[in-house]
Amino acid sequence: MRNRRADARRSRAAILTAAVELLDDDADASLDAIATAAGVTRQTVYAHFPSRDRLLAAVLDHLTEQTVAAMEAAGPDDGPAAEALLRLLDAGERAAGRHPALLQRLASLPVTPEADHDRHTSVAGLLERVVRRGQDAGEFDAEAPTGWLVTVTIKLAHAASEETTMAPEESRNTLRTTLLRALGHIPAP
Repeated sequence: MRNRRADARRSRAAILTAAVELLDDDADASLDAIATAAGVTRQTVYAHFPSRDRLLAAVLDHLTEQTVAAMEAAGPDDGPAAEALLRLLDAGERAAGRHPALLQRLASLPVTPEADHDRHTSVAGLLERVVRRGQDAGEFDAEAPTGWLVTVTIKLAHAASEETTMAPEESRNTLRTTLLRALGHIPAP
């Protein structure tokens, strides 16, 4: 039984890895092509993901997990909160930037507000830790609800990633400036 579970985990991981690679190159890649690239049968793909939509949702969850891991590795508890927050956003942008076409495709899929909230829970948790630390240290506005500031951070980061009228560097700099103002950032003297 234990070997079967380990095999299932390996198959699922292989399917997700293949799906990310193929769908990033071709948004219409077939489940047969994904199965072949993963080294499994089409039936195995359907055993793990009963529909293409479920596979796409799992791919988005997988990419979110990678982004959270990159953000966690950026040191959310190190240094001033404003610097930590910007490091987290940069790490998230780099992780998400590995698959821009795929993420754009996934972002166009219909999603319920509940599913979107659930998908952002771990990201929001990291951001909340940093924002609360900044509020406690007097770096960010302590009067504003922490949850609100986290929501503002997520929405502004999404807006910056979807920005098409500015060069990427300008968008990144504008995000940083706007976000720190929105958080009521008070620079150290």
